[in-house]
Amino acid sequence: MRQSEEVEEVQARDPADDVRAPRAQVGASPQHLLATVLGEYLDSADADLPSAAIIAILREFDVSEASARAALSRLVKRGLIAARGRGRPPVYHLTATAIARHRSRMRHFLTFGARPPRWTGDWVLVSFSIPSPGQAARHAVRRSLSALRFVGLYDSVWIRPGSDADPARQALGELLHQVGGARWSVLHVRFDEEAGPHGPASAYDLTALATAYSDFIGRYAELRVAAREGTVSPTRALVARTSAMDSWRKFADLDPDLPAHLLPEPWPRQQARETFLDIHSALGSLAQARLVEVATPHWPEAASWITHFRASTDPARPEPTGGTHPAASALSQSVNPDIH
Repeated sequence: MRQSEEVEEVQARDPADDVRAPRAQVGASPQHLLATVLGEYLDSADADLPSAAIIAILREFDVSEASARAALSRLVKRGLIAARGRGRPPVYHLTATAIARHRSRMRHFLTFGARPPRWTGDWVLVSFSIPSPGQAARHAVRRSLSALRFVGLYDSVWIRPGSDADPARQALGELLHQVGGARWSVLHVRFDEEAGPHGPASAYDLTALATAYSDFIGRYAELRVAAREGTVSPTRALVARTSAMDSWRKFADLDPDLPAHLLPEPWPRQQARETFLDIHSALGSLAQARLVEVATPHWPEAASWITHFRASTDPARPEPTGGTHPAASALSQSVNPDIH
């Protein structure tokens, strides 16, 4: 994959799930790109980030100054970034809430698929009935259940593996309590024929998911080899690593993480995960070095604050590494004492 293709790839992804994520849109999404880069490489609310440094960083991804400023403004409105004082030129910082959210999401992305799921056979089932005039409410329910990682088994019967029913119960209550004639139930269930053609696995398009994993492996095969051989430049590493993360993160959010007996064979997730981790780990220091290089002319303290996440030798404990400022280390401990 050439660097120009990597820029196009990372710009076309869906938005990050931040404090208030930028809305999905077709084509380039500079605000999503900015959220992704800051989430990966900045880990302290104490860091003063000049707007000129943000513009320089996004220029690495072929984002214009006007688009960079618009992205910054949107992320301020959504609570991911806040202005520090009223000085000119303006200085910004990540909010503590946003950093905690980033760390949680990075843990999710970097540990996903590390271990088989702890399978108990439990499912949460939601059924609902909404009168014909309630079309808008019906769409709202489906959007909410999709966001909670439910999938439609039948038209008004949705399921999700696990036993935590509270989020669905709360969402349905909020959406339907004022809809006249609406009825709904939230149940804990087990399926007698769990792996059969009419069982819960049939609600998922596992063939399409397996194809997406295989496409990921093929798309990043050349980059994986180059990363292993140490032939990736810092300039390419920043864009390519971000592209790989954006491609991988969709799997962590979309894959239902079903047990092996419900999956088709062969199941390529492990090979895709190894591809991602090889790239993400090998290019981390290079990408960080490039960020420091482009940001330092506008932000002399950049090297003290810019870091990068990596998958730990313990796959359950990803950790940030690289920044040297004491406040960054202190925040790391306060946000998540388990990350060393």
